[in-house]
Amino acid sequence: MAGGPPQNATHDETQDETTRKHVTHWINGKPSDARAERQGEIFDPATGRVAGTVGFAAPADVDAAVAAAKAAFPGWRDASLSKRTQILFRFRELLTAHRGELAKIISSEHGKVESDAAGEIARGLEVVEFACGIPHLLKGGFSENVSSRVDAYSILQPLGVVAGITPFNFPAMVPMWMFPVAIACGNTFVLKPSEKDPSASVRIAELWAEAGLPDGVFNVLHGDKVAVDGLLEHPDVKAVSFVGSTPVARYIYETAARGGKRVQALGGAKNHMVVLPDADLDLAADAAVSAGFGSAGERCMAISVVVAVDPVGDELMAKIGERVAGLRIGPGDDERSEMGPLVTRQHRDKVASYLDSGVEQGATLAIDGRETPVLGERGDGFWLGPSVLDHVTPEMDCYRDEIFGPVLSVVRVASYDAAMDVIADNPYGNGTAIFTNDGGAARRFQNEVEVGMVGINVPIPVPMAYYSFGGWKASLFGDSHAHGMEGVHFYTRTKAVTARWLDPSHGGVNLGFPTNG
Repeated sequence: MAGGPPQNATHDETQDETTRKHVTHWINGKPSDARAERQGEIFDPATGRVAGTVGFAAPADVDAAVAAAKAAFPGWRDASLSKRTQILFRFRELLTAHRGELAKIISSEHGKVESDAAGEIARGLEVVEFACGIPHLLKGGFSENVSSRVDAYSILQPLGVVAGITPFNFPAMVPMWMFPVAIACGNTFVLKPSEKDPSASVRIAELWAEAGLPDGVFNVLHGDKVAVDGLLEHPDVKAVSFVGSTPVARYIYETAARGGKRVQALGGAKNHMVVLPDADLDLAADAAVSAGFGSAGERCMAISVVVAVDPVGDELMAKIGERVAGLRIGPGDDERSEMGPLVTRQHRDKVASYLDSGVEQGATLAIDGRETPVLGERGDGFWLGPSVLDHVTPEMDCYRDEIFGPVLSVVRVASYDAAMDVIADNPYGNGTAIFTNDGGAARRFQNEVEVGMVGINVPIPVPMAYYSFGGWKASLFGDSHAHGMEGVHFYTRTKAVTARWLDPSHGGVNLGFPTNG
């Protein structure tokens, strides 16, 4: 499973280049007809074959996308709330109707099984549904007679052109954390999705157009750092939303904020799951396996560290091993598959390297995913099965780094306080969970832990769309989380108005304005 041609191979003898798909930008309501000078390859992770190419944006493409969004902004800003919500409702119905098609697109380029892909679309749809309620969410405040015949009120107004830069692991859901709320608030949007799995974003753009969204309100720009920097530095882009690794999140935040833009940059994670001695260990083992290995561990909310409080370590490890042994690994389009391949060969190899380094640094390799059989294995896919490193300590690379793959680290501690110290000393603060039947311990945990999203007997505590998603510490740069009311506030700015209308019948001065309406 570890051999094969290099990831950056430009020729695949098993497939005629003329049959490969080519993905291009979506600008001003249609696919871009400009031929990109630079391109990237799109792989089928299950086979390792090149499935297509994607055009990379040049500075001129960035300018064109932003210009289209800027030109569309005045008309969309002034569109009535009723008009916006009608389009949002139509878009929701189209997404629902095409959910299966989108899941297949995502699975073919990302590698996750189609049920996982359908699940991410469902979570994205929740944000669309939340955005359908925008007339209520945009209501301002009003105070009558703050002074004699003087009223004061506030209104929420859109920013203008806003951009989203999103990762490969959720090519539909993460963009849908951003653009439904931004567009509902009256902004226009430029999306820069991952170049590894770009097709879903273009299909979503087509559905927006079918729903009646005016040209230029939603644009898709593919590429690499050239496209990212172009958006970060463009004077007409007013705000940037980002999800990805912490080093890049810091760069996004510093670069965009230096240019006076609003930024919400969600960074990396090292999510801990604490298992107390009184926990239901069957429930905890189920949770550790599903949250650690779902979508091949390529989730920002994946559980990557299980903190087992003595004396449950051995029993919990046995139960995790039993469940891992029953997992079926295979291509995303095989209904039997419960976990697919990783997204690229380089990423698979990097993730697998932590198994060796973990052992070298003193951990025990309890389950080696490199030996996992694959259902109906085809070609030279990017496979790595569920892996577990036991007796991990915080100074090991497998603990310190965000692996972003199907490697679960088990840290054993003597007490609840020791478990809290482990979490507190970690630089990330994205998500965490505790498994216990003690309500007092759970309440203490949620109060004390310095993490933005907390699960109690829930392993992946992703908030519903009407709450907001985001971490603490090195997992967030900026002060706004995604979707929910924080998303509405991020994509709007408040204007305070103080008004006096002079009324001659009350002794005011008549300035010549009509008094009958």
